[in-house]
Amino acid sequence: MKTLDRWLLHPLWLTLTWVFLAFVALQVFFAARIALMMVVNPESTAFERTQAWQIQQAKGRLPWRQTWVDYDQISKHLKRAVIVSEDDGFVNHDGVDWDALEKAWQKNARAEALAQRQGKSVAKPPKVVGGSTISQQLAKNLFLSGERTLWRKSQEFIITFWLEVLLSKQRILEIYLNHVEWGEGVFGAEAAAQHYFRKTAAQLSPEEAARLAVMKSSISG
Repeated sequence: MKTLDRWLLHPLWLTLTWVFLAFVALQVFFAARIALMMVVNPESTAFERTQAWQIQQAKGRLPWRQTWVDYDQISKHLKRAVIVSEDDGFVNHDGVDWDALEKAWQKNARAEALAQRQGKSVAKPPKVVGGSTISQQLAKNLFLSGERTLWRKSQEFIITFWLEVLLSKQRILEIYLNHVEWGEGVFGAEAAAQHYFRKTAAQLSPEEAARLAVMKSSISG
């Protein structure tokens, strides 16, 4: 018994225990924040706050456009265009498109192999790019940094799981469209519609919606 007590009180074991408890507490925090989003619209995201800080540091001012609008105040043409251009399996998958993710991993592996053959440094971990669903993009934008590391991607998976479990697909798309970037300091469908077309998000035509979807893909890609 004394041997077991000494083992449990070993500094390494104590450290691992605290790390594990901190990890669990972080996941509970994320789950609680997402559960709150069932009834409360998020005012901003981690990505928006980071972008705002960078713009202000570079320009000394903050051109910021964002207005929350409810789901039925966003053009159905824009909803369809964004889903088709970014995540055509959105309504059917569980938050992660595993086929697209596998293709992205293969693409990264080929890029890394090519860099090695050309004698370029690959000291950094492989970057996980592409293959992200709308749910994954929302998970990243809400809480995470822009790093493309294995650790950040793993955390993204967990947050995506909570989004899919706690929120409806409609609510996920509503939050996403209200906080996604459409140009420097332009966030959300309403701000984008007003900025580029001088009309509300509800009034967007199929052509205008398609243009915004293409623009969105080019920014995130």
